[in-house]
Amino acid sequence: MSTIKGRIHSVETFGALDGPGVRYLLFLQGCPLQCLYCHNPDSWDPKDGQVRTVEEVFADIQRYRSFLSGGVTLSGGEPLMQPEFCEALFTLCREHGIHTALDTAGSLPLSVCKEAVDLADLILLDLKAMDPDDCKRLTGRDNHNAISLLDYREASNMPVWVRHVLVPGITLKEEKLREMANFLKGYTCVQRVELLPFHKMGEYKWEQLGRPYTLTDTPQPTREEVARAKAIFRDAELPIPS
Repeated sequence: MSTIKGRIHSVETFGALDGPGVRYLLFLQGCPLQCLYCHNPDSWDPKDGQVRTVEEVFADIQRYRSFLSGGVTLSGGEPLMQPEFCEALFTLCREHGIHTALDTAGSLPLSVCKEAVDLADLILLDLKAMDPDDCKRLTGRDNHNAISLLDYREASNMPVWVRHVLVPGITLKEEKLREMANFLKGYTCVQRVELLPFHKMGEYKWEQLGRPYTLTDTPQPTREEVARAKAIFRDAELPIPS
């Protein structure tokens, strides 16, 4: 399995925001979604990126092993577009006692990625919206596969951190946040809910790629708006970091 090849978008060797502890963060190339607020639209093309074997990637991980208090996180793009690569790398990590996290939007059916999902110690699930129409507006697809992934982790009693981007005028609405909070409080596998303020740090990449960026006039959430959103989830007794 170490000879399996993957397409790599980029690497961060000292990540502190994508799972517990300090982590080796590997961004894989390719994504079936086209999120309006994506800050890595250059990761969408599955034929782009640097081709590397699992063995090569794991050798690089080992170089930083002494600094990795957390482990390894696979992100993207959508890492589950390369399920065999994820499975092979996670298998190596597990054999060497390295904690693994999978940062995914759950955009692919479990039938094509179940083995990789099973090997992930932690799933960071980017839940775009509860309303399927909102999901289609934001990403081009509904949320069916994401909910199926969450249900599967619940049935497996395996941990999930849910992530949700607060986009003013789209997801940053009290009724939509209450709907999501009420939905998530029924899941015992959800150990953490991260509400991420919308930002436009990747807008320049859209311009470089010649793609229209439709959220130019959308403001970033204020500190007060983020605090009110967090309060809604805390009221539902969900674990929200301060």
